Amino acid sequence: MSLTDEERRIIVDLELAKAKTTLSQVESLKQLEYWDMVANRLYYATFHAACALLIKDKHSVSTHKGVVALLGQYYIVTGKLTKEDGKLYSQLQTIREKSDYNCSFTATKEDIEPLIDKTSELITRISVLIND
Repeated sequence: MSLTDEERRIIVDLELAKAKTTLSQVESLKQLEYWDMVANRLYYATFHAACALLIKDKHSVSTHKGVVALLGQYYIVTGKLTKEDGKLYSQLQTIREKSDYNCSFTATKEDIEPLIDKTSELITRISVLIND
């Protein structure tokens, strides 16, 4: 299915809004020290921002692995985002998966707190790319 420019713009705006709303949940969860949930929210905020960017540039988004692959191919390799941005995205994805699916893993403040500002900055960089 092909999207019109207007449909694409609406979806991009919705994805970016979802990214920002999801990121805004981090502070409350941090205060409660729910580090697994903070990890989840950080990843999904970044995922929705990445989806917005990919959709804006007419890439098909269907899976989490697909998003990370396309992000690498079209934005990391080309220098639009840094290798550190790609590593952060992958790190967030890994921690989120471990937190959600591995009953013997529990994210800690030490694991997650350093990622909060970095994630916010990455979402800002993605937003800039969307608005260019």
